[in-house]
Amino acid sequence: ITLFSIVMGLSGLAIAWQKCFPSSSVAYVLSLSIGLFASVLFIILLGLYGWKTLRHIDEVRTELHHPVRLNFFPTISVNMLLLSVFWQSTSMLAITLWTAGMLLQLVLTIYVMSSWLNHSHFTIEHVNPSWFIPMVGNIVVPINGIYLGYEEISWFFFSVGLLFWLVLLVIVMYRLLFHEQLPLRLIPTYFILLAPPSVGFISYTGLVGGLDNGARLLYYCALFWAMLLGCNAIRFWRVPFVLSSWAFSFPLAALSIATIKMAELSQQPYLCWLARLLVILLSVIVSWLVLRTIQAARQGKICTQE
Repeated sequence: ITLFSIVMGLSGLAIAWQKCFPSSSVAYVLSLSIGLFASVLFIILLGLYGWKTLRHIDEVRTELHHPVRLNFFPTISVNMLLLSVFWQSTSMLAITLWTAGMLLQLVLTIYVMSSWLNHSHFTIEHVNPSWFIPMVGNIVVPINGIYLGYEEISWFFFSVGLLFWLVLLVIVMYRLLFHEQLPLRLIPTYFILLAPPSVGFISYTGLVGGLDNGARLLYYCALFWAMLLGCNAIRFWRVPFVLSSWAFSFPLAALSIATIKMAELSQQPYLCWLARLLVILLSVIVSWLVLRTIQAARQGKICTQE
């Protein structure tokens, strides 16, 4: 199920190139190529996971009760929502993807939160930044929801996502500060801390129709997280590649897109340069992740028993 996070990173990169260089033909071709690849990969992964569900239903049930993998099921709905943003110019495809993603996101949010509330095997050590993923999905809904004209539905999902992001932030920070460090393979998930305020800023500015102090609070919160994580870059660099390394990609893409929008709304030149720098950095990181994923797949290190 964690393979779907690859599509999130690729979709985010495609949207970032699309938004950062709207008048460049080179950027258009690059964005379209990445978006097409992400779309095809999503269809392939969806088919493969459907086959797994039919052939190995017990394994799927195990993942649905796993304290970490459970939180990656909403990546399926998030991918639908992100692809609906990328294919925004194709109205029928965009609204189909958004509607399916929105409904699936609601179902998965209720399922995941019900699992948290009615659990018998989760402990504080199981909590990690991947628990934000179900909440991030709700905050993604308004990005295209407003464009398609579904304002009240967008406010509903934004409210749910924002409220439980704040609740989970307290729980996750408590776990990170006062309990043992995350396992090495989960260290990249620290970057997920970037996603909620970044996506929240994008959605919020769309909902209110501009830049206000609430939007500034969300953006600068995301920017601070980026600075904090950047100061610990050496620690992340020393972590060997694992599939969870794709957690670097989408949160950074979300910050890049948020910075692009902040630059447009605030008309601050330094933010334009920061947005371009972030998109280039994102492109380098995603390229590295693609190469390492291919290498790991050839060595049989992707779908292995933990």
